[in-house]
Amino acid sequence: MMQREGLSIQEACRLSGLSRAGFYRRYEEHEPRQADVELRDAIQKVALENRCYGYRRVTALLRQQGWCVNHKRVLRLMRADNLLALRKKRYVLTTDSHHPFAIYPNLVPRLVLNGINQLWVADITYIRLRESFLYLAVILDAWSRKALAWELGDTLQASLAVAALKKALAERSIEPGIVHHSDRGVQYASNEYVAVLEAHGFLVSMSRTGNPYDNAKAESFMKTLKCEEVYLKQYRDREDVESSITNFIQQVYNSKRLHSALHYLSPAQFEDELQTKEAATRQPTV
Repeated sequence: MMQREGLSIQEACRLSGLSRAGFYRRYEEHEPRQADVELRDAIQKVALENRCYGYRRVTALLRQQGWCVNHKRVLRLMRADNLLALRKKRYVLTTDSHHPFAIYPNLVPRLVLNGINQLWVADITYIRLRESFLYLAVILDAWSRKALAWELGDTLQASLAVAALKKALAERSIEPGIVHHSDRGVQYASNEYVAVLEAHGFLVSMSRTGNPYDNAKAESFMKTLKCEEVYLKQYRDREDVESSITNFIQQVYNSKRLHSALHYLSPAQFEDELQTKEAATRQPTV
Protein backbone atom coordinates (compact mmCIF):
# COMPACT_ATOMS: atom_id res chain seq x y z
CA MET A 1 0.00 0.00 0.00
CA MET A 2 1.40 3.41 -0.99
CA GLN A 3 1.14 6.32 1.45
CA ARG A 4 1.83 9.97 0.66
CA GLU A 5 4.70 11.44 2.66
CA GLY A 6 3.47 13.55 5.58
CA LEU A 7 -0.17 12.43 5.29
CA SER A 8 -1.43 9.44 7.28
CA ILE A 9 -4.34 7.27 6.20
CA GLN A 10 -6.38 8.65 9.14
CA GLU A 11 -5.77 12.25 8.03
CA ALA A 12 -6.54 11.39 4.40
CA CYS A 13 -9.84 9.81 5.42
CA ARG A 14 -10.75 12.87 7.51
CA LEU A 15 -9.96 15.30 4.68
CA SER A 16 -11.88 13.27 2.11
CA GLY A 17 -14.86 12.54 4.37
CA LEU A 18 -14.32 8.79 3.95
CA SER A 19 -14.44 6.32 6.82
CA ARG A 20 -11.42 4.13 7.50
CA ALA A 21 -13.55 1.05 6.87
CA GLY A 22 -14.64 2.49 3.53
CA PHE A 23 -11.05 3.29 2.62
CA TYR A 24 -9.82 -0.23 3.30
CA ARG A 25 -12.80 -1.77 1.53
CA ARG A 26 -12.05 0.27 -1.59
CA TYR A 27 -8.35 -0.56 -1.29
CA GLU A 28 -9.05 -4.28 -1.16
CA GLU A 29 -11.37 -4.01 -4.20
CA HIS A 30 -9.13 -1.91 -6.47
CA GLU A 31 -5.50 -1.78 -5.33
CA PRO A 32 -4.59 -5.44 -6.07
CA ARG A 33 -5.97 -5.17 -9.62
CA GLN A 34 -4.18 -1.87 -10.21
CA ALA A 35 -0.92 -3.34 -8.91
CA ASP A 36 -1.30 -6.34 -11.22
CA VAL A 37 -1.95 -4.07 -14.21
CA GLU A 38 1.11 -1.96 -13.33
CA LEU A 39 3.29 -5.06 -13.25
CA ARG A 40 1.84 -6.37 -16.54
CA ASP A 41 2.51 -2.99 -18.14
CA ALA A 42 6.11 -3.02 -16.88
CA ILE A 43 6.58 -6.54 -18.24
CA GLN A 44 5.22 -5.55 -21.66
CA LYS A 45 7.57 -2.55 -21.84
CA VAL A 46 10.58 -4.70 -20.95
CA ALA A 47 9.54 -7.32 -23.54
CA LEU A 48 9.16 -4.68 -26.26
CA GLU A 49 12.58 -3.19 -25.53
CA ASN A 50 14.34 -6.56 -25.14
CA ARG A 51 12.81 -8.96 -27.64
CA CYS A 52 15.34 -11.70 -26.99
CA TYR A 53 14.74 -11.88 -23.23
CA GLY A 54 12.96 -14.80 -21.60
CA TYR A 55 11.02 -14.60 -18.35
CA ARG A 56 14.11 -15.00 -16.12
CA ARG A 57 15.92 -12.03 -17.69
CA VAL A 58 12.70 -10.02 -17.66
CA THR A 59 12.40 -10.80 -13.94
CA ALA A 60 15.98 -9.64 -13.36
CA LEU A 61 15.35 -6.35 -15.17
CA LEU A 62 12.15 -5.77 -13.21
CA ARG A 63 14.03 -6.29 -9.95
CA GLN A 64 16.64 -3.76 -11.07
CA GLN A 65 13.77 -1.33 -11.62
CA GLY A 66 12.58 -1.87 -8.05
CA TRP A 67 9.88 -4.49 -8.50
CA CYS A 68 9.60 -7.16 -5.80
CA VAL A 69 8.51 -10.09 -7.96
CA ASN A 70 9.56 -13.69 -8.52
CA HIS A 71 10.09 -15.42 -11.85
CA LYS A 72 7.04 -17.67 -11.45
CA ARG A 73 4.68 -14.69 -11.40
CA VAL A 74 6.47 -13.09 -14.36
CA LEU A 75 6.21 -16.36 -16.27
CA ARG A 76 2.48 -16.59 -15.54
CA LEU A 77 1.80 -13.02 -16.68
CA MET A 78 4.01 -13.31 -19.77
CA ARG A 79 2.19 -16.50 -20.73
CA ALA A 80 -1.21 -14.81 -20.18
CA ASP A 81 -0.19 -11.85 -22.36
CA ASN A 82 1.43 -14.05 -25.02
CA LEU A 83 4.89 -12.57 -24.48
CA LEU A 84 6.92 -15.76 -24.29
CA ALA A 85 9.60 -16.31 -26.92
CA LEU A 86 8.61 -18.85 -29.57
CA ARG A 87 12.23 -19.25 -30.65
CA LYS A 88 15.53 -17.66 -29.77
CA LYS A 89 15.62 -13.87 -30.16
CA ARG A 90 12.03 -13.58 -31.36
CA TYR A 91 8.84 -12.48 -29.60
CA VAL A 92 5.29 -12.45 -30.82
CA LEU A 93 3.21 -9.87 -29.02
CA THR A 94 -0.60 -10.06 -28.81
CA THR A 95 -0.30 -12.90 -31.33
CA ASP A 96 -1.52 -16.48 -31.12
CA SER A 97 -0.07 -18.33 -34.09
CA HIS A 98 -1.06 -21.77 -32.79
CA HIS A 99 -4.38 -22.19 -34.59
CA PRO A 100 -5.97 -24.47 -37.19
CA PHE A 101 -6.37 -21.84 -39.90
CA ALA A 102 -4.40 -21.54 -43.13
CA ILE A 103 -1.06 -19.71 -43.15
CA TYR A 104 -0.07 -17.64 -46.18
CA PRO A 105 3.42 -16.89 -47.58
CA ASN A 106 5.13 -13.54 -47.17
CA LEU A 107 4.58 -11.59 -50.42
CA VAL A 108 6.08 -8.29 -49.28
CA PRO A 109 9.74 -8.86 -50.35
CA ARG A 110 8.60 -9.19 -53.98
CA LEU A 111 6.67 -5.92 -54.02
CA VAL A 112 7.94 -2.65 -55.46
CA LEU A 113 5.57 0.07 -54.27
CA ASN A 114 4.96 3.26 -56.21
CA GLY A 115 1.55 4.39 -54.94
CA ILE A 116 -1.21 3.98 -52.41
CA ASN A 117 -3.52 0.97 -52.15
CA GLN A 118 -0.89 -1.53 -53.27
CA LEU A 119 -0.02 -2.89 -49.81
CA TRP A 120 -1.97 -2.58 -46.57
CA VAL A 121 -0.41 -3.72 -43.30
CA ALA A 122 -2.23 -4.60 -40.08
CA ASP A 123 -1.29 -5.05 -36.44
CA ILE A 124 -2.73 -5.11 -32.91
CA THR A 125 -1.35 -3.63 -29.70
CA TYR A 126 -2.47 -3.11 -26.09
CA ILE A 127 -3.46 0.11 -24.30
CA ARG A 128 -3.27 0.18 -20.52
CA LEU A 129 -6.02 1.49 -18.23
CA ARG A 130 -5.85 1.59 -14.42
CA GLU A 131 -7.26 -1.89 -13.87
CA SER A 132 -7.40 -3.51 -17.30
CA PHE A 133 -6.14 -3.44 -20.88
CA LEU A 134 -7.79 -2.42 -24.14
CA TYR A 135 -6.59 -3.60 -27.55
CA LEU A 136 -6.12 -1.50 -30.67
CA ALA A 137 -6.25 -2.90 -34.21
CA VAL A 138 -4.84 -0.67 -36.97
CA ILE A 139 -4.69 -0.74 -40.79
CA LEU A 140 -1.96 1.27 -42.57
CA ASP A 141 -1.17 2.00 -46.18
CA ALA A 142 2.43 0.79 -46.46
CA TRP A 143 3.45 3.24 -49.18
CA SER A 144 2.38 6.44 -47.42
CA ARG A 145 2.44 5.07 -43.83
CA LYS A 146 -1.00 6.63 -43.36
CA ALA A 147 -3.23 5.07 -40.71
CA LEU A 148 -6.42 4.30 -42.64
CA ALA A 149 -8.54 2.90 -39.82
CA TRP A 150 -8.39 1.66 -36.25
CA GLU A 151 -10.68 -0.08 -33.78
CA LEU A 152 -10.55 -0.36 -30.00
CA GLY A 153 -11.83 -3.40 -28.10
CA ASP A 154 -11.84 -5.23 -24.79
CA THR A 155 -10.57 -8.56 -26.19
CA LEU A 156 -8.35 -9.96 -28.92
CA GLN A 157 -11.21 -11.62 -30.78
CA ALA A 158 -11.13 -11.65 -34.60
CA SER A 159 -14.08 -9.23 -34.63
CA LEU A 160 -11.73 -6.45 -33.48
CA ALA A 161 -9.46 -6.85 -36.51
CA VAL A 162 -12.44 -7.29 -38.84
CA ALA A 163 -14.00 -4.03 -37.63
CA ALA A 164 -10.76 -2.12 -38.36
CA LEU A 165 -10.52 -3.69 -41.82
CA LYS A 166 -14.11 -2.80 -42.71
CA LYS A 167 -13.50 0.80 -41.63
CA ALA A 168 -10.46 0.96 -43.92
CA LEU A 169 -12.49 -0.45 -46.82
CA ALA A 170 -15.14 2.21 -46.23
CA GLU A 171 -12.39 4.85 -46.31
CA ARG A 172 -10.67 3.72 -49.51
CA SER A 173 -11.68 2.41 -52.93
CA ILE A 174 -9.34 -0.40 -53.93
CA GLU A 175 -8.68 -2.61 -56.94
CA PRO A 176 -8.37 -6.42 -56.82
CA GLY A 177 -4.79 -7.57 -56.39
CA ILE A 178 -3.90 -5.32 -53.46
CA VAL A 179 -1.80 -7.16 -50.85
CA HIS A 180 -2.81 -7.36 -47.19
CA HIS A 181 0.07 -8.20 -44.83
CA SER A 182 -0.09 -9.13 -41.14
CA ASP A 183 1.46 -11.48 -38.63
CA ARG A 184 0.18 -15.06 -38.30
CA GLY A 185 -2.15 -14.25 -35.43
CA VAL A 186 -5.44 -16.08 -35.17
CA GLN A 187 -7.30 -12.81 -35.70
CA TYR A 188 -5.87 -12.35 -39.20
CA ALA A 189 -5.93 -16.03 -40.15
CA SER A 190 -9.53 -16.57 -39.01
CA ASN A 191 -12.18 -17.55 -41.53
CA GLU A 192 -14.09 -14.34 -40.77
CA TYR A 193 -11.16 -12.06 -41.55
CA VAL A 194 -9.91 -13.95 -44.61
CA ALA A 195 -13.46 -14.00 -46.04
CA VAL A 196 -13.54 -10.18 -46.01
CA LEU A 197 -10.13 -10.03 -47.67
CA GLU A 198 -11.08 -12.47 -50.41
CA ALA A 199 -14.41 -10.73 -51.04
CA HIS A 200 -12.52 -7.53 -51.88
CA GLY A 201 -9.81 -9.14 -54.01
CA PHE A 202 -6.90 -8.98 -51.55
CA LEU A 203 -3.85 -11.19 -51.85
CA VAL A 204 -3.11 -12.45 -48.33
CA SER A 205 0.44 -12.18 -46.99
CA MET A 206 1.79 -13.11 -43.55
CA SER A 207 5.07 -12.73 -41.67
CA ARG A 208 7.35 -15.64 -40.94
CA THR A 209 6.89 -17.38 -37.59
CA GLY A 210 7.97 -15.21 -34.69
CA ASN A 211 9.51 -12.52 -36.93
CA PRO A 212 8.09 -9.04 -36.20
CA TYR A 213 10.53 -7.45 -38.64
CA ASP A 214 8.54 -8.84 -41.57
CA ASN A 215 5.82 -6.35 -40.62
CA ALA A 216 8.23 -3.50 -39.91
CA LYS A 217 6.01 -0.61 -41.06
CA ALA A 218 3.18 -1.64 -38.76
CA GLU A 219 5.64 -2.28 -35.92
CA SER A 220 7.16 1.16 -36.46
CA PHE A 221 3.74 2.80 -36.26
CA MET A 222 2.95 0.99 -33.02
CA LYS A 223 6.27 2.08 -31.51
CA THR A 224 5.55 5.70 -32.47
CA LEU A 225 2.06 5.47 -31.00
CA LYS A 226 3.37 4.04 -27.74
CA CYS A 227 6.32 6.43 -27.31
CA GLU A 228 4.62 9.65 -28.43
CA GLU A 229 1.11 9.08 -27.07
CA VAL A 230 0.36 6.04 -24.89
CA TYR A 231 3.37 6.11 -22.54
CA LEU A 232 2.86 9.82 -21.92
CA LYS A 233 -0.75 9.47 -20.75
CA GLN A 234 -2.68 7.98 -17.85
CA TYR A 235 -6.05 7.25 -19.40
CA ARG A 236 -9.14 7.56 -17.21
CA ASP A 237 -11.43 5.22 -19.10
CA ARG A 238 -12.27 3.88 -22.55
CA GLU A 239 -13.74 7.18 -23.74
CA ASP A 240 -10.52 8.94 -22.83
CA VAL A 241 -8.50 6.33 -24.76
CA GLU A 242 -10.71 6.61 -27.85
CA SER A 243 -10.57 10.41 -27.84
CA SER A 244 -6.82 10.64 -27.26
CA ILE A 245 -5.84 7.90 -29.72
CA THR A 246 -8.11 9.30 -32.44
CA ASN A 247 -6.72 12.80 -31.94
CA PHE A 248 -3.12 11.56 -32.06
CA ILE A 249 -3.59 9.48 -35.21
CA GLN A 250 -5.65 12.04 -37.12
CA GLN A 251 -4.20 15.34 -35.99
CA VAL A 252 -0.58 14.40 -35.22
CA TYR A 253 0.58 11.19 -36.89
CA ASN A 254 -1.30 11.43 -40.20
CA SER A 255 -1.29 15.21 -40.56
CA LYS A 256 1.83 16.61 -38.91
CA ARG A 257 4.44 14.00 -38.03
CA LEU A 258 7.32 14.06 -40.51
CA HIS A 259 8.81 10.78 -41.78
CA SER A 260 12.34 10.56 -43.12
CA ALA A 261 11.22 7.75 -45.46
CA LEU A 262 8.61 10.17 -46.90
CA HIS A 263 11.17 12.93 -47.65
CA TYR A 264 10.23 14.56 -44.33
CA LEU A 265 6.56 14.92 -45.16
CA SER A 266 3.62 13.70 -43.13
CA PRO A 267 1.57 10.80 -44.55
CA ALA A 268 -1.23 13.18 -45.54
CA GLN A 269 1.20 15.57 -47.25
CA PHE A 270 2.90 12.66 -49.01
CA GLU A 271 -0.40 11.42 -50.43
CA ASP A 272 -1.46 14.97 -51.40
CA GLU A 273 1.82 15.42 -53.27
CA LEU A 274 1.18 12.19 -55.18
CA GLN A 275 -2.32 13.30 -56.15
CA THR A 276 -0.97 16.66 -57.33
CA LYS A 277 1.64 14.95 -59.53
CA GLU A 278 -0.94 12.54 -60.95
CA ALA A 279 -3.29 15.41 -61.75
CA ALA A 280 -0.46 17.25 -63.51
CA THR A 281 0.33 14.27 -65.72
CA ARG A 282 -3.32 14.07 -66.77
CA GLN A 283 -3.36 17.72 -67.89
CA PRO A 284 -3.48 17.96 -71.70
CA THR A 285 -0.42 19.60 -73.24
CA VAL A 286 -1.02 22.71 -75.34
